[in-house]
Amino acid sequence: MVLALKDHFVWDSWYVHDGEKYHGYFLKAPRSIGDPDLRHFNVSYGHATSTDLVNWDHLGECFRPSVDGWDNYTTWTGSVVRGDDDLWHLYYTGTRKNDPQLAQQIGHATSTDLHNWERVGDGLILDLVGPNAHHYETDVSNAEWHDRAMRDPWVMRDPDGEGWLMYFTARVPGVAEANDAGCIGFATSLDGYEWTLEPPVYAGGFGQLEVPQVFEKNGTWYCLFCTANNHYSKEQTTLRPVVTGSHYLIGDSPRGPWRIAPGFLDGTQPCTRYAARIVDTEDSMVILGFADRPNNATEFVGHIMDPDPVEITAEGLLSIPPKLKAAE
Repeated sequence: MVLALKDHFVWDSWYVHDGEKYHGYFLKAPRSIGDPDLRHFNVSYGHATSTDLVNWDHLGECFRPSVDGWDNYTTWTGSVVRGDDDLWHLYYTGTRKNDPQLAQQIGHATSTDLHNWERVGDGLILDLVGPNAHHYETDVSNAEWHDRAMRDPWVMRDPDGEGWLMYFTARVPGVAEANDAGCIGFATSLDGYEWTLEPPVYAGGFGQLEVPQVFEKNGTWYCLFCTANNHYSKEQTTLRPVVTGSHYLIGDSPRGPWRIAPGFLDGTQPCTRYAARIVDTEDSMVILGFADRPNNATEFVGHIMDPDPVEITAEGLLSIPPKLKAAE
């Protein structure tokens, strides 16, 4: 039973377990806008719960852009964690209306019940400024890229010490090939409230590595990301299938070094599933993402597909069993 809304497009999603059930958050926009490409600029958050990641109870809208703040245009993909203060913390992407560079920044809100969210101050906690900003592409006024990327924050506890780590989609400057400048940005925090921008933990191979998710399994670190077939570097087009979907990096630690895994994890052309997340349940790992154009659909579909199992090979590579690949 897919997570679908009759009157809304549904796309990027993320998940957290409260000890009893899963909470799924997803971007949504009314289908009445007509053109699905306009969904990005008519966005709010939906919230649903499940005990099995298959059957969902939709709880309605839980977050949206501010009225007149720095995030009054869009609130895009984020992540949710439980803090040391026993609050739930939402880290999210925001943009401002009438910004010609569509500059993205990172926001922060908290909740006691995982549905009603309150911004911390005005919400803004991180931008591409400060001593390490020169490691990032901060100006796209030359139109070599379509936006000033800083989005899709993924936050987790630092397994090597106190505090928190944040990964996000961004780009590095000074790269001749635009499709070789995508990076996984990085920031750190001791308390989850005050954040320090750090240099990227990985750069290259694609124009953008969207919706990163970092996790460890059996002693190996993985960084899931998604990308489109028109965002491969020239070199990468010779090394792997040129498809749209979700792939991953392999690392020795959460800070790297990271390398692109061989092959491609979950991609087709046209795209079947995009912006996927891997959820580690008690019994197995599964992958969930939104239906883009499965089965060669001519139009955007827009719902969260049922989970498929993910295996780890003897070589430590992620694999989706072929007969169970998304075909919805």
